Formats: sequence, C-alpha cells, structure tokens
Amino acid sequence: MIKTRFAPSPTGYLHIGGLRGALYSYLFAKQHKGKFVLRLEDTDQSRYVKGAVENIIQTLQKIGLEWDEGPYLDKTLNIKQKGRFGPYFQSQRLPIYQQYAQKLIDSGQAYYCFCSTDRLEKLRQLQQGQNQPSKYDGCCRRLTEKYKSAKFKIQNSKLLVNDRPAVIRLKIPQSGEVRFNDLIRGEVKIQMEDIDDQVLIKSDGFPTYHLAVVIDDHLMGITHVIRGEEWISSTPKHILLYQFLNWDLPKFAHLPLLLNKDRSKLSKRQGDVAAEDYLKKGYLPEALLNYVALLGWHPSDDRELFRLKELIKNFDLSRVQKAGAIFDSDKLNWFNCFYIKNKPDKELLRLAKKFLPDVPDKLLDKILKVEKSRLSYLAEICDRAGYFLNLADYEPEILIFKKSDGGTARLALEKVMDRLNGLKKWQPEKIKQALAAVVQENRLTNGDVFWPVRVALSGLKQSPPPEEIMAVLEKDESLTRIHSALDKLKK
Repeated sequence: MIKTRFAPSPTGYLHIGGLRGALYSYLFAKQHKGKFVLRLEDTDQSRYVKGAVENIIQTLQKIGLEWDEGPYLDKTLNIKQKGRFGPYFQSQRLPIYQQYAQKLIDSGQAYYCFCSTDRLEKLRQLQQGQNQPSKYDGCCRRLTEKYKSAKFKIQNSKLLVNDRPAVIRLKIPQSGEVRFNDLIRGEVKIQMEDIDDQVLIKSDGFPTYHLAVVIDDHLMGITHVIRGEEWISSTPKHILLYQFLNWDLPKFAHLPLLLNKDRSKLSKRQGDVAAEDYLKKGYLPEALLNYVALLGWHPSDDRELFRLKELIKNFDLSRVQKAGAIFDSDKLNWFNCFYIKNKPDKELLRLAKKFLPDVPDKLLDKILKVEKSRLSYLAEICDRAGYFLNLADYEPEILIFKKSDGGTARLALEKVMDRLNGLKKWQPEKIKQALAAVVQENRLTNGDVFWPVRVALSGLKQSPPPEEIMAVLEKDESLTRIHSALDKLKK
C-alpha cells in the first residue's frame, strides 16, 4: 500500500511551500488508494512556537486536506492522536530513537563524539579561512575500544558516556558514492567525501532530524517521501541509515523551490508566505489548493481549473518540473476571483459576513452581486462596500468627464434627475435605458452622462456601472446623491 506523510516542524505557521508538499503527498496517496500521515517533527525544542501545532492542524483542515493518521483537534480543541503507529510527535518518541542510536553504535556505524563546542567553532573558522566547506574532521572516529563499546545514558537532559558529555555521529564511509533515483530528477549521485559525519543524537539526548525522520518513516510504513529540494544533499545520509539498519528504502521525490518573481527564494520579506494569511484575507480554500497544485506541476493539457477530486485524478509526479516555480500573486488572485464569482450567493454571503458583520444581510447580498466579479479576495469587500454604506466627500472636479466641461456635467445630471424621478420600475435595465435616453435626447456622449452619474453615486473615478450601484442604493438614496453632486457643481 502507498503511504505518504507530511511532517512539518512547529516552528511557525504553515508556509505556502509546506502546503504544496502536503498537497502533493496527499494527492499521490489518494490517487493510489493509499494513506496520508501527519507527523509533527518537534525535536528542536529551542525553535518550538507555542500554538504552532494547533495552527498547522487547523490550517490543513480549513484547506480541506484530511489525514488518515496523526494528531488532530477534538471538539474542545484539545490535541488527540489517531493511528496504529504513534505517537506522531517526535518529542514523544525519544526512547525509540535512542534504542536505534545504540544499535548503530554497537554495529560500528555510529560513534561517540566528545569534541567541545569551542573546538568545533575553531575548526569551522579554520575551514572558512581556507575556503573549505564546514565539515567535522573525524577526530573522535579514533576512540579507544573503551568508548567504542560503551553504552550511553540520558541523565538530567544530557547524553553521557562513561559520565562524559557527548553526541552521537553517523560514521560515513570515507570513499565511494551514494546513488538514488529521484522520481522527479532522475538519478542523483553524491560522493561520500562530500558528506559530513552527521550528528544523530544531540548532547541533550534529542535526535536530529536525520535520525528521527528515517526511523519514523520506516516504522510508520512510509513508501514515498515527497519533500523540498533543499533535502537532496541530506538524502545520502538517510539512505546510509536505511542501509545500516537493513531497512528497505522508500522512493524519494524532491520538489523544486518556490521563487518570487525576481527568482529569489520565496520569503516573508517579500509578502505573505503563510497559508493562514491568505485564508484570513478571504482567499477560498479551493482557489489556494488549485493554484498551489500548479506551482511546479504541469497537467497533460492546458487546463488550469481543478477541484480537489479532479486533482487527485489528474496529478502526476512525473510532470513536476525540476526548475524553481514562480509564485505569482496576480495569478493567485485570478484563481480566487474565479472561485468567488462562481460561489453560490448564500455561501458567499456567509463568508463575506465575517468581514462586514454589521451590514444587514439583504444589503450585503446586493453589494456582493455587484462587486464579486471585481474581488481578488473577500477582505476587499470592506473597501468596495464603503461607498454603498457612506459616501465620502470628493472634489467637484472629478464629476467632469475628461472630454467634457462643467456645464455639460450639470446638464447631464439635471436631465438624469428628471428621468429617474419618473421611473416606475427601479431595475438595472430600466435605469440603464433611462440614462441612454438622456444621452440620445440631448446629443451627449456616453461619457458625458455615465461618468458624472457614476462619480455622484460612488465618489470615485472607478466603480461599477451606475445602474448596478443605483439598484443597491435604491431610488431615494440614488437621487439624493445625484442632487448633492449638482450642488457641488453649482458652487
């Protein structure tokens, strides 16, 4: 059975890149009738952010991704776990990692390192001064048998060997190479001499990512590891651990980096990167999933619009590109606008109500019908609804069409007032016909008439067509605003 996982660290909020990794892992598993696991890699306690676990879980749930195993929040928002292979928090699995670390020590495939922080820092500075890559020099590989066969213990959050503080390092072979077939990139080769003797268990008894991820993936039955390309250089270490422990290898697929438009790495400094930020602004989950799915994956045809079920059917890892994928916020806005326009009115009203809770439902529904095709995200409704609720003051000059004059603007508004006063059916089409009649009867242009009316109603140079605005404002308020505009022009 195919089994994938998403294993974020609770060091912050769910990054767009993390969401893509979760989505691809989910799609691949579900496409093959397999299982998708959520696991929290929380061994780096110094970077742990309070509330991050809950945020990650809630964001994934809001997005619409469901997992078969892992932590979840119950109705009282307490963290629970489901699945036969837990616990699904690495911090709750320390004895498991320590057991396998001792096994690696006993087989000679890992060793104790007693080097002080001071020595390691001096070594790093020396290598840096000689333009060499920072790498452990293997000093403690040459330990006496006394230490090679010793058992370690964890006491007062310290790893001790014969009462000496230590760490445990992976013993990398000093020659040869590691090869693996990446499902996206093909064959990857890395020389042993370029691989560092990775720390497996830190001085506080906690495992590093490299040991924990291999043990967890094996014990949880993960068959396919789908993650970012930044982990390619670490994969040989993981492969060696699988081999040293006599375990079958999973398949690896390394996703391309996400880039800004200037091809720099996507980062907080250049805008929102947390999925939650987009949800809070009113980006719809289906739009976010649709767009993120296309960040590196190319369907077999030119189709762009996919619901989640359609993504499960069509997704293909072999069609994921190797080169970095550009995150284009304008394109995301296009997707979101499409899904907003096609959202049922009742559901859209419910979602928009979160942004304008004090606006009556009937009025907000009318505003949405006018504005929804222009919304990039739902939070924009706060600004776009403003002139429907309260008309801000504006300069009289903007009432005059660029190819017209003040006298023509006054004439147009006066004639429009006369026409609209006698209008019996206050409907967009009837209002538009009335405005068109003013144009024709007075030998004016559309701009001469529609422009000052639009500004009179909204106080803006850019707004929806006047007949749509008036349908929302209703007759009395529309005529009041046009009358006020006339007063401005007469001053």
